[in-house]
Amino acid sequence: MLDRRDFLKAAGGAAVLASLPACSDEPKWFPSARRKASRSRVAVLSAGDYRQPLDDIVRRGIELFDLPLQGRRVLLKPNFVEYDPDGIINTHPAVVAAAIEAFRSLGAKVVVGEGAGHRRDNEYLLTATGIGDVLRDTGAWFVDLNNDAVRRVPLRSRFTEFGELYLPESVMSSDLFVSMPKMKTHHWAGVTLSMKNLFGIVPGSIYGWPKNPLHWAGIHESILDLNAVLPMPRFNIVDGIVGMEGNGPIQGEPVASGVLVFGDDPVAVDATCARLMSIDPARMRYLQEADAFLGNLTEDRIDQAGETVGRFSRDYRVLDAFQGVKAASRMTAG
Repeated sequence: MLDRRDFLKAAGGAAVLASLPACSDEPKWFPSARRKASRSRVAVLSAGDYRQPLDDIVRRGIELFDLPLQGRRVLLKPNFVEYDPDGIINTHPAVVAAAIEAFRSLGAKVVVGEGAGHRRDNEYLLTATGIGDVLRDTGAWFVDLNNDAVRRVPLRSRFTEFGELYLPESVMSSDLFVSMPKMKTHHWAGVTLSMKNLFGIVPGSIYGWPKNPLHWAGIHESILDLNAVLPMPRFNIVDGIVGMEGNGPIQGEPVASGVLVFGDDPVAVDATCARLMSIDPARMRYLQEADAFLGNLTEDRIDQAGETVGRFSRDYRVLDAFQGVKAASRMTAG
């Protein structure tokens, strides 16, 4: 059996190839997976810290998009993977609380769901991350996506060899799925944002902890298949108030970026976040592949609302394996 140390070595070597274009003779996605519009919109809103009232900022970000919310069931999927005393690993509880209140104020019925990849004890994680306090104070329901009822879902693309996945019924039946990641670098994927956040919807009760089948099938490949199969409509809110650089998603260092990023195209949202991190999204393989059918990558197809990317961009440090991605970004900027 491959232990974690050997897996990390193998993954580190694979990361060198992560920024290279993938070669394919024909599309690996089916026509039913195509969601790319002619243009996308992304909003970057200033949010200086977690102590300030965030409800109005989050509501303003949501209202910039035409989302039918009255009476709809909205599932918020934050990212919380581990105990985080410093508040930089997980989506911050203040952002989750603000999203609950903002969606409710617009007439939605809100549920929070997550399927953590490391710890099986959700009661511990809810308490340790502060999300439990948010649920208590807001009265919002929580769904453990690791142990939810599941639905067999045929894939709409073939980047992996899964062919099908068993996914939580709460996700598949929601009227609007909202990915709420923390803005972080990642030691295998390069960055972890709204698209990578979907690893948390894969039930551990079926695929185990830390959901190794997704890693064995390929990080980039799994990200693409998951994003192709998830139902529409979708929305994304990225917590970039304090992000993480270096050896993310757990052992990195904080970066104060001071933004929340909103959008209904996960490719455009993640591409914009990558630019905020001074990373060239065109050098990230899963984003490059996704640009063909899932959303818009290039700036000329993204209508920017709110603040400019340049005003809030920070030079996020990445691991050595991803220096090529940073170099491409620096050359572009220069």
